[in-house]
Amino acid sequence: MKAISVRIEGRVQGVGYREWARRQAQSLGLDGWIRNEPDGSVAAMVVGEDENVAELVERFRLGPSLASVSSVKVADTTIPAERNGFHIER
Repeated sequence: MKAISVRIEGRVQGVGYREWARRQAQSLGLDGWIRNEPDGSVAAMVVGEDENVAELVERFRLGPSLASVSSVKVADTTIPAERNGFHIER
């Protein structure tokens, strides 16, 4: 089991990135959240089996068709005690 924090930069707001990412995470059985940041980036926290977390990071690098991802920064973080699916934070 692994937990990471992620910052995705580029044209990632206003292009459906968060909803697309939620569907991708759910298809991989991952927990966590994703949200827009004031600086135009998108932040996420992802928890799950190592190989599924790694797969989602690779998908984050591609993004949905309207996005243009310039950077994906990943850092390990603490696995939260409570996990309840993957959701969009407003």
